[in-house]
Amino acid sequence: MFEKSTWIRLPRNVVVGHGVRSKVVDVVNDLHLQGRPLFVTSPTPREVAADPIAADFEAAGIEPAIVTIEKATFEAVERVIDIAKTEAAAYLVGIGGGKAIDIAKLASYHLEMGFLSVPTAASHDGIVSNRGSVPNGDSRHSVAAEPPLAVVADTGILANAPWELTTAGCADIISNYTAVMDWRLAKRLQDVEYSEYAAALSEMTAEILVDNADLIRPGLEESAWVVTKALMSSGVAMSIAGSSRPASGAEHLFSHQLDRLAPGAALHGHQVGVGSIMTAYLHGGDRGIWRDIRAALSSIDAPTTAAELGIDDETVVEALTTCHEIRDRYTILGDGMNERAARDVATKTGVID
Repeated sequence: MFEKSTWIRLPRNVVVGHGVRSKVVDVVNDLHLQGRPLFVTSPTPREVAADPIAADFEAAGIEPAIVTIEKATFEAVERVIDIAKTEAAAYLVGIGGGKAIDIAKLASYHLEMGFLSVPTAASHDGIVSNRGSVPNGDSRHSVAAEPPLAVVADTGILANAPWELTTAGCADIISNYTAVMDWRLAKRLQDVEYSEYAAALSEMTAEILVDNADLIRPGLEESAWVVTKALMSSGVAMSIAGSSRPASGAEHLFSHQLDRLAPGAALHGHQVGVGSIMTAYLHGGDRGIWRDIRAALSSIDAPTTAAELGIDDETVVEALTTCHEIRDRYTILGDGMNERAARDVATKTGVID
């Protein structure tokens, strides 16, 4: 007897394109959201987007509350929760990069109220996913949450974001290749829950960026359009799967361990990109796609070596040999690599000298 069931939560509205920042009020009306919103932002996104959006709300007779976050911490999440209660907020609007959106996402989940995602940088797939990531000491915690009710991504704003944030978003998507490889391996060897649809969607987003890497250039709205739609597809894949598996494998474990060993050295997307080069090699050796991944990352100015990450060779080797301990998730790393094997893969792929 077939008894399987699933509940997939996805954004109800996704608005992407030139000048759509001015559509936030329209999106709120389309969702029939009532009451006062609380904007969660950070200093630069407040000037670029949050204040102009607040003016649009005020013109519509709605005065939003605004909280500006300096750092992404669980204390910041608690602060947003307290302010939302004090201001009697009916829903949240995360306006900014990963920091503001993740904090709004986690706070809204705790408050059991909806939130809108208004990204100002195409830096990672958290703009639409059902997971939030917040640093905690020398590590980073990925926490289950609800996806946004809607996403409003203005390509004009995104194209003008710092180029390194966009390249980090591209690298994060390209790493979906190895995340799905790990997921299939875990299905075969550990019989983990697996979704062909989510895996195919995640792979497709990586392929789009690898195939179009030469077209991704700073300051171009067309580039922001391609990258943002890929990030959204990746986030949707996670919602379909009900986990981060379509976009998080050994390459993410490697990145999380780098966060512990060399905190703040590089952006998350750049770290997973470099990790993906090495884990792709582990999956296929010289016959694998690791060279294609490295070439695509290089084409978009994303790091491909430890030196470009600002991390020394020994830290890379230590991260490879210990990152399997971070969480109970089966990947190509299995029960871990010894130092000689880690140094060999990092050297053969050019990550270290």
